[in-house]
Amino acid sequence: MGKFEGKVAVVTGGTSGIGLQAAQQFVNEGAYVFITGRRQSELDSAVKLIGKNVTGVQGDISNLADLDHLYEVVKKEKGHLDILFANAGLGSMLPLGEITEEHYYKTFDVNVKGTIFTVQKALSLFPDKVGSIILTGSTAGSIGDPAFSVYGASKAAVRQLIRSWILDLKGTGIRINVLSPGFVHTPAYDELFGEAKNHVLEHAKTITPLGRVGTVEDIANAVMFLASNDSSYVNGIELFVDGGTAQI
Repeated sequence: MGKFEGKVAVVTGGTSGIGLQAAQQFVNEGAYVFITGRRQSELDSAVKLIGKNVTGVQGDISNLADLDHLYEVVKKEKGHLDILFANAGLGSMLPLGEITEEHYYKTFDVNVKGTIFTVQKALSLFPDKVGSIILTGSTAGSIGDPAFSVYGASKAAVRQLIRSWILDLKGTGIRINVLSPGFVHTPAYDELFGEAKNHVLEHAKTITPLGRVGTVEDIANAVMFLASNDSSYVNGIELFVDGGTAQI
């Protein structure tokens, strides 16, 4: 019997990278998973890859109507929710002096507004107010990165949110934690850095104490820990899965 046998999970941003790997591992451990993505073609491909016990729901987490639709599907198909991995996010690079209003709103609408309402709209689906919520943060929320200030600020906000949320949920059995990856080679890196990605990843190895770049499996394994009863007394933390980068 798998660790999540009979459990229902939602993974936002579940069509590639960390979200897709986590969704696959949830299913492998017995859960039924709902994944979201903005592009239908990528969503269809992810559902096909996972293969069983999965429903894809197209949507953008910064659109509240899309979130309402997501949870309507969850309620209709399964009636409740046990695990929420609020993973969807985005980032782009602009240095101070070139930051635009569009850049700010695009980043904060998804990473902060989208995360807030992804969590808030899910609460009524947790049976008996018991469950685990994991938010994707980033080492960028704790350390400086050139041209990445707006993204870093959005992830710092995500970490701060749960400090208050665990008090708002005091007395319930819902735990909320942040998982902050370091350098992890995902399709988002290819899109962000383009032809420079190999240089960035090689540089990342030199500044990471473990001397390597993380894998999506590294991050998904930590998600499994925070989602499971193995972390039943873990609440409100930021778990860095970064090879030590943010600790030096």
